[in-house]
Amino acid sequence: MGKVVMLVVGTLLGLFVLFNFLLPMLVGLVKLALIVGVVALVAFIAVTVVSKSSRSH
Repeated sequence: MGKVVMLVVGTLLGLFVLFNFLLPMLVGLVKLALIVGVVALVAFIAVTVVSKSSRSH
């Protein structure tokens, strides 16, 4: 009986840690990746436009 209680408490504690610490960290990483991706896309478009306009002149 004691082992089952310890298992349940351990599982609940693990879920608590997962949802309170790991998920916000993952959400932060996804936001960071999105921001980096958008910045890279904008930079790529800017370089492409600049190179096309310099070639056409």
